[in-house]
Amino acid sequence: MLSRSRCVSRAFSRSLAAFQKVSLCQGPSYPDSRKIVADSSSVCSVRYFKTTAVRKDDVITVNTPAFAESVTEGDVRWEKAVGDAVAEDEVVCEIETDKTSVQVPSPANGVIEALLVPDGGKVEGGTPLFTLRKTGAAPAKAKPAEAPTATPKAEPTVSAVPPPSAAAIPTQMPPVPSPSQPSSSKPVSAVKPTAAPPLADPGVGRGVRSEHREKMNRMRQRIAQRLKEAQNTCAMLTTFNEIDMSNIQEMRARHRDAFLKRHGLKLGFMCAFVRACASALQEQPVVNAVIDDATKEVVYRDYIDISVAVATPRGLVVPVIRNVETMNYADIERTIGELGEKARKNELAIEDMDGGTFTISNGGVFGSLFGTPIINPPQSAILGMHAIVDRPVVVGGKVEVRPMMYVALTYDHRLIDGREAVTFLRKIKAAVEDPRVLLLDL
Repeated sequence: MLSRSRCVSRAFSRSLAAFQKVSLCQGPSYPDSRKIVADSSSVCSVRYFKTTAVRKDDVITVNTPAFAESVTEGDVRWEKAVGDAVAEDEVVCEIETDKTSVQVPSPANGVIEALLVPDGGKVEGGTPLFTLRKTGAAPAKAKPAEAPTATPKAEPTVSAVPPPSAAAIPTQMPPVPSPSQPSSSKPVSAVKPTAAPPLADPGVGRGVRSEHREKMNRMRQRIAQRLKEAQNTCAMLTTFNEIDMSNIQEMRARHRDAFLKRHGLKLGFMCAFVRACASALQEQPVVNAVIDDATKEVVYRDYIDISVAVATPRGLVVPVIRNVETMNYADIERTIGELGEKARKNELAIEDMDGGTFTISNGGVFGSLFGTPIINPPQSAILGMHAIVDRPVVVGGKVEVRPMMYVALTYDHRLIDGREAVTFLRKIKAAVEDPRVLLLDL
């Protein structure tokens, strides 16, 4: 009989040979475990395992995000093309709707396989937009990496180019003119460089009569449609007044630092006008109302939502400050700042611009001195602010130079009479010229 140690050695050899013949990739054909008996007191197990490779080359289809209830479709404007590598959350396209632009980001790192909608095509919520092949890592940012390497190469070339300027500098001092020479002689002519060639052909760009066309984006089309509807529907009339900005400027200068320290906000003029409009709308609720043409009824709103027109590089947007009647100066200033920042970053949602019972348009930031704004339907009135200009005015029988602003109120004369409109505008004038009017609720 063989010794016990020799039996164990033979058993281990046979098990090892059988284990080497079986490939790990042949998962189902290999048993779950092979037991090798070392001795009667211990058992050594060799278990089968396998790994599933991460599927990095999956192709997914990205659909149009859902729109708000008041928006049914939009136009696609592509930021990327087929074959472009995109990182997760990188914007692939924007969908321009009637009210705002909706950005569509990439859901993962990958390469764009196909664009399923042409540039400028119309889409609805849930429409397939593009297919994306996933990759394991984000695309390498080659452009920033190339910038440092390109910079050192440019420096020696710049230092080696001085001949044009150096050649024009004389190596010897020009001769001093003798007293017999007239002072008009030009020894410095040697210092002046020769006539440089023209930068461009003088004929280029002159007399060229060309034109080009650009498609109106959906937001601009909607603005044009609504404003034209307002002209065709409303009986618009405009009344004017002027506001002395001396007191509001003095209040801003005196309390600007304390306001910034207390609330972390800069004190501006717009919040004063928003607060004054809220007070005037409460006194003249018909200015906050609207005509329902379908039912021939007047709808009076018990809340005040003021739309503030903000100009952005993409055009005019009108975010809404809601429930202004419940806000103080700090609340209004904070809301205006947040909405303005979102507008500049193109992050306004449709909900930020939906609704509004009254609009304030500030053309003064562009230098407008005088103008008649157009009603933003379905509202019934709009206030136009203009530039602050020093003008001579009569104060207490004396002519003084004061910072003055013209304001204009355009209103729907079908609903609002001249008395309500003039009273409304005078209330704003009184509140802005003397901020204590709002503080004392006068």
